[in-house]
Amino acid sequence: MKKIDLHDYVATVKDYPEPGISFRDISPLMGSGPAYREAINQIQEFAKDLNVDLIAGPESRGFIVGSPLAYALGVGFVPARKSGKLPRAAVSASYTLEYGGINELEIHQDAIKPGQRILIVDDLLATGGTINATREIIEKLGGVVAGVAFIIELEDLHGREKIMEAGEVPFLALMEY
Repeated sequence: MKKIDLHDYVATVKDYPEPGISFRDISPLMGSGPAYREAINQIQEFAKDLNVDLIAGPESRGFIVGSPLAYALGVGFVPARKSGKLPRAAVSASYTLEYGGINELEIHQDAIKPGQRILIVDDLLATGGTINATREIIEKLGGVVAGVAFIIELEDLHGREKIMEAGEVPFLALMEY
């Protein structure tokens, strides 16, 4: 069987969302059962030795990566939602958006128990702000970040370095641009 090259399933949209930006769209990857399965399987392989209790994913593409991964690993999924979307008591953290402005993520305060090991996943790593906000909440709740994983890393934005500044963790990016 031919190995799937995940790069073949990423569409590049020039000058989106603003001039000079090349947007990396994983919609074709998600639309292909074999490619989507391959991406989740590769992240699952990375995660299997991390002894994770939960997968956490920031809204909204983190849900698309995190939910099937949690299912494959037989662990729970914790959504990091945008502010005001959770119905019960939550813990929050703010971060700066890639294109300016500030946003906030929240996780239910009872979603993570002290000492639980969490793998944070998302579709794409840009500046690292979303992941560091998710990590901050996990650590406020007493959880341990066991690692981080992405389908795509935009290397020029140095998100990996920003994540590691908060403490070294196992890292996986299936593709770099």
